[in-house]
Amino acid sequence: MAGILNRIEGVTYCDSLEAAEYVRTGAWVNQTVGDALRLTAETYPERPAFISDERSITLTEFDEATDRLGAALLDLGLATGDRAIFQMGTTVETAIALLACYKIGVIPVCSVPQHREVEIGQLAQQTSAKGYFVQADFSSFDLVAFAEHMMEQHQTLKTLVVALIEKTPLAYARKRLGTVSLGPQDVLSFQLSGGTTGVPKIIPRFHAEYLGHSAGWMRQYAITSSSRVIWSLPLLHNAGQLYALIPTVSKGVTTVLMPKVDICRMLELIEQHGVTNALSIGPIAPQIVAYPDVAKHDLSSLRLFATMSRSDVLETHLGVACSNLFGITEGLLLGTPPDAPAAARHRTQGKSGCPQDDIRLLVPGSEEQVEIGALGELCFRGPSSLRAFFNAPEANSNAFTSDGFYRTGDMMTAHVIEGETYYAFEGRLRDNINRGGEKIGCEEVEAFVSMHPAVADAKLVPMPDDFYGEKACVYIILRPGQRAPDVKELANFLVGKGLAKFKCPERIEVIEAFPLTRVGKLDKPALKAAIAALLKQERASLDQARVASGS
Repeated sequence: MAGILNRIEGVTYCDSLEAAEYVRTGAWVNQTVGDALRLTAETYPERPAFISDERSITLTEFDEATDRLGAALLDLGLATGDRAIFQMGTTVETAIALLACYKIGVIPVCSVPQHREVEIGQLAQQTSAKGYFVQADFSSFDLVAFAEHMMEQHQTLKTLVVALIEKTPLAYARKRLGTVSLGPQDVLSFQLSGGTTGVPKIIPRFHAEYLGHSAGWMRQYAITSSSRVIWSLPLLHNAGQLYALIPTVSKGVTTVLMPKVDICRMLELIEQHGVTNALSIGPIAPQIVAYPDVAKHDLSSLRLFATMSRSDVLETHLGVACSNLFGITEGLLLGTPPDAPAAARHRTQGKSGCPQDDIRLLVPGSEEQVEIGALGELCFRGPSSLRAFFNAPEANSNAFTSDGFYRTGDMMTAHVIEGETYYAFEGRLRDNINRGGEKIGCEEVEAFVSMHPAVADAKLVPMPDDFYGEKACVYIILRPGQRAPDVKELANFLVGKGLAKFKCPERIEVIEAFPLTRVGKLDKPALKAAIAALLKQERASLDQARVASGS
């Protein structure tokens, strides 16, 4: 197996003997992502790689387009080992840009279009990014102007890529790419971890590891090269690439891309293109359940719809097999195939598709394993697990057990069903909010809210939401004589300070003092319980009013 050809300072690599064992067992694939695409394009030249309402592209066209763009990027001055911030949507152009970078060894820093000054500034500083890829026609924000502003603020950013250049002569492009030396153990991308602070933690992912990880979840969901997948969430996310990008590259799976969630259009596309597998890490399942016209769509091609939760309700509504899933950017995917027992598909998040994954549930703050059925913190290590965050010794010092298991902060229970062990998600240990798959660090938002001239102090907690699972509610203590801002006013203030809009609180509650535990510490569980009770009370009052009015 080829070694590490382009070592990057600050990245912790897998031990060479361990890496060789992963390749031997099939947990890793001994290829680069670019080589995998070339082989797949040779095998299925005319098969659609990606289908979208805007543009579709075959595997041969995709391979050639990424070669051409890769050469153009080299000619622009980007080089193997350079980092490039990405702010692009779920489009064919995003897939081309990613694969062009993967072929030449430029490392995408996988941000999202919703990130603003705070996040992009930190990422530019942490990664010393040289390139910057943006989508020119992003519907709700001028990303080009924003990128130009950020490049003025951060001197490492040298190359802005807006329009993808695919007219470079193919023969020249392939000769140009022939000068690039990449190995399967080289860094593929920098993914971002959610967390409780405003500083994004960076997770290096690797060519051989990513290919193997994607192959593992495909086995778990019984997906083959003839399957068709639909994806409508961010393609830059770890889940988007493992579920929707790499299967196309490595196995020839056709992926239908949607730039935004539209339930009616999604069901039309499933019917039109014979989609076999739909996956969602966000609020899609509740929206489908609320969609009244499912019966109008022919979903007979669909073998499995995998979602974060509520798969039992979704299965009843759609009339096709559904299952829960779990994924974490630090390197673990759980799921179940359509023929798994209903109890496993509906009452747990599943199990890993990689036999080499080692999973433990530990008593929080210890290394003591809990018993089957007892609540414990999910900890894991394996072929795709994080070895260390990029250039972050302080974060790494508390992130692992003494024997290298990553501490997720997610609480789970283990259940043995028909002789197999499955894991059920029960909540989070750490202080963050999961708004439809987007992690919101409470401490970061609290600090920004406290900058408001009317606010003396602020505490952010999750509140239950039918669509997103959770939304953010902020409890504030006002300064004397000040009026509380409403949600819109506060959001405008926070966005003006550089916070991403999706992190802004969607409810404000004024409080005289925060509740404390018996030892004098902030009692956030009491705040969470209070907002949940208030929402329940408001819903009951609304229901009573509807009954009284006869509506």
